[in-house]
Amino acid sequence: MSFPALLDTNVLYGGYLCDFFLRLAERRIYRPLWSEAILGELSKNLLLRFETAAVEHRLSSMRESFPDALVAGYESLIPGMTCDDKDRHVLAAAIRGGAQVLVTFNLDDFPPASLVSLDIEAVHPDQFLLDQLDLYPGQVTSALAAWSRDCQNPHLSAPELLTFLVKSGVPQFATEAFRYLDS
Repeated sequence: MSFPALLDTNVLYGGYLCDFFLRLAERRIYRPLWSEAILGELSKNLLLRFETAAVEHRLSSMRESFPDALVAGYESLIPGMTCDDKDRHVLAAAIRGGAQVLVTFNLDDFPPASLVSLDIEAVHPDQFLLDQLDLYPGQVTSALAAWSRDCQNPHLSAPELLTFLVKSGVPQFATEAFRYLDS
């Protein structure tokens, strides 16, 4: 079984980054986790930029594609979390879901002292993707190639998609993945 990783709202927000993370999950490279609170925060933020129907479609697609991603019953753990107040629900969901890593851009909100006794690590999305590329280079590059084939209007090549991922905050991964494409 794939290892569980809780995805913070900020990882799910950007369309290209979210798409790639979920494509890797479809290949069972890892098992995504999130909570209703994370999806609610995602919805709220997406509605500031997109139409309601598009946001609802995205969230329902995520729920349908990954029905076992939803973590529930973590609320009683929130008071015991010592990370940033606004992210205690995220860490509590990660613990209840049995996540090995919590993937977030907000590493400062999860200081090592708040994680050490919980047997979980907060990881930047760039590092998470680099780790997956290192462990499963064929599957990751295959997912990238399939993503490119799926982009029809307009067609986007794998290098173009990597350029979008650079802009999405994962430049080290994109640079390393470019090397795999060139070889």
